[in-house]
Amino acid sequence: MRDLDRLLDEAARMIRKARSVVALTGAGISVESGIPAFRGTQGLWEKYDPMEFAHIDALRAHPERVWRMLLELYTVVEAARPNAAHISLAQMEKMGHMRAIITQNIDHLHQEAGSQNVIEFHGSGHRMACLSCGQKIPRHQVDLGQIPPRCLCGGILKPDVVFFGEPIPWRALIQAQEESKHCNVMMVIGTSAVVAPACDMPRIAKEKGARIIEVNTEETQLTVSVTDLLLKGSSGEILPRLVERLQATR
Repeated sequence: MRDLDRLLDEAARMIRKARSVVALTGAGISVESGIPAFRGTQGLWEKYDPMEFAHIDALRAHPERVWRMLLELYTVVEAARPNAAHISLAQMEKMGHMRAIITQNIDHLHQEAGSQNVIEFHGSGHRMACLSCGQKIPRHQVDLGQIPPRCLCGGILKPDVVFFGEPIPWRALIQAQEESKHCNVMMVIGTSAVVAPACDMPRIAKEKGARIIEVNTEETQLTVSVTDLLLKGSSGEILPRLVERLQATR
C-alpha cells in the first residue's frame, strides 16, 4: 500500500507539471458500471464469436441474428451508470488537468459523468446509422421492437459503432492522433491496448516525449514497452485517490 501511495504521489506531480494530459480508456473502466469487457474469461467474445456477430459482413448477411446479440448488449449498456473512475476523469477536466479523453468505449459514460472533450474512437451506441443511405438517427428515436430496425428509406439500421471490417471514423482518428502527439502525459486506463489503431496512441505520445501513466488491474504489453508509471488496481479505486492528491495541492 505504501508503494501505491508513493506512485500516486508521483503521478500527481507528473500531472500537475504537464501542460496537456490526455487519457486513453478501454472496456476495463466500465466493468465496474456492470458492462462486461469484450476480452478475457468473462468477456463478451467468450460468449459470442466476434467474426459471427460483430463483423460488418455478418450484420449484412444475418441482420436478425446479429441484432439479437445487440439487443442483449443494449440492455446492459442502457442500465449502466458512470462509476467513480468516469467521475474522477470529469473532475480532472474541471480542475484543468485533463485536456481530452480518447475512449474505445461506446457506452457514453464519460459524457454522462460530465466530461466535455471526449473522442469516441469506435463510435457511439447512442446513435444509429443506416446501411443503405447513411443517415444517422439518435438511438431514442428508433423502435427496437422490430428486428432488425429499419430506416425510413427501408435500409437496415446498425449502431453507429465500428464493427470488425470497418474503418475508424476519420475525424476521431485524426483528433486522437493530434492529442497524442501534443500531450505531455497520457493516462492509459482499463485497456490492454492490443487493438489497432487505438493501441498506437500511447506509442505516438511516447515518441513525442510524453510520460505514460498506466492504470490497470494487471500488467499489459504496454507495461514493459512504453509505460513510465503503473498504478496497479481497479480504476474505480485508483482514480479517486489520484484526484484527492490533485485537489490537495491546488
